[in-house]
Amino acid sequence: MRFLALFALAFVLFSCSTPEIKTGSWRGVLEIQGQKLPFNFRIVNDFSKGYDAYLKNAGEELLLDEVTMTGDSVNMVLHVFDAQLRAAVEGNTLNGFFTLNYNPGYKVPFTATLGEAYRFKPTDTTANATNFSGKYQVVFVNETDTTQAIGVFNQTGNYATGSFLTSTGDYRYLEGGVFNDTLFLSTFDGNHAYLFKAVRNDSTLTGDFWSGRSYHQSWTGVKNENASLPDAESLTYLKPGYETLDFKFPDLNGKPVTLKDDRFKNKVVVLQLFGTWCPNCMDETKYLSLWYDNNKDRGVEILGLAFERKPDFTYATERVTKMKTKWGVNYDFVIVGVDDKLKAAGALPALNTIVAFPTTIFIGKDGKVKHIHTGFEGPGTGVYHERWKQRFNEIINELLSEELAAKK
Repeated sequence: MRFLALFALAFVLFSCSTPEIKTGSWRGVLEIQGQKLPFNFRIVNDFSKGYDAYLKNAGEELLLDEVTMTGDSVNMVLHVFDAQLRAAVEGNTLNGFFTLNYNPGYKVPFTATLGEAYRFKPTDTTANATNFSGKYQVVFVNETDTTQAIGVFNQTGNYATGSFLTSTGDYRYLEGGVFNDTLFLSTFDGNHAYLFKAVRNDSTLTGDFWSGRSYHQSWTGVKNENASLPDAESLTYLKPGYETLDFKFPDLNGKPVTLKDDRFKNKVVVLQLFGTWCPNCMDETKYLSLWYDNNKDRGVEILGLAFERKPDFTYATERVTKMKTKWGVNYDFVIVGVDDKLKAAGALPALNTIVAFPTTIFIGKDGKVKHIHTGFEGPGTGVYHERWKQRFNEIINELLSEELAAKK
């Protein structure tokens, strides 16, 4: 009897133990617009603090450090985004949804399988496949939009990576392959859910682009090593009669901040117009955070102007505070409004328009606006990202030199 009692107790304890998800490489699939959008992630468990996950896109891995189990389900908070992957754990498979918390009606079916490290299909770097490598002048079109872009693709065998640059930012790290003479690329970074397909005819590509639940464009690309876009410093500018910006916005504690505050006087100031929902803003924030830590003693301040998903100060401050804490960002932020470009331009009436988030405004030590850069060329764009960093530092050095010359 005692043996049976101990056996029963052990069974109860085992049954009530913490549920588990298997560690290792997983292949996820989002169901969007009748298409399957694949992405890769891995689950780890250090047994001291629990599970972590890493979203993988080409050369990038994004840490998800809020992974929890409830019953037979796993919940993965998508780092700083107000979004989640929620799924029932069924052995080596997951079945659930990708959800946006600020949009209760947004649910995308999500499945995943353990042990599948490939993306669309297994790739072979020695395979003989149609070669899509190169730079292309691209046009995306649908009934309401036409978007100019540069497509940059790298292919080894039938494994392919790349990105698209537009005047408002880039499509970050894309990964996939060439199968049956068709190029397949995708990305999922917690917000971007992008899928691309294309076929090649001589030096021209023809394809489709699906984004999220409903957005679709057709696209064409012509191989062109001199492909270009409009100057990113020409799109947003000061209206005639303006030289400075005048605003008063609350910081994360509700205290009003203006450019006339003592901490900005006689300093170069960088204004970052961004939102925590924006993957390109995420990339820029990571760059600016490290740059600021290494350069703030040179007489430069950075101020982030947040445009969030809801017109609610508490919600906005919670999102920005989470980002600031998670990434250890040491420059300050103010809450401006919602992520509406027309309303954003209204909050800064000296500007002709705001085309994109992020937009970066450079102010000299005399308080005058010197440069405005639309968009951000992120690390997934390779040489374009290096050029952006070079240009950023050129502008800062130029503005610091102007101040030094004025003191002579």
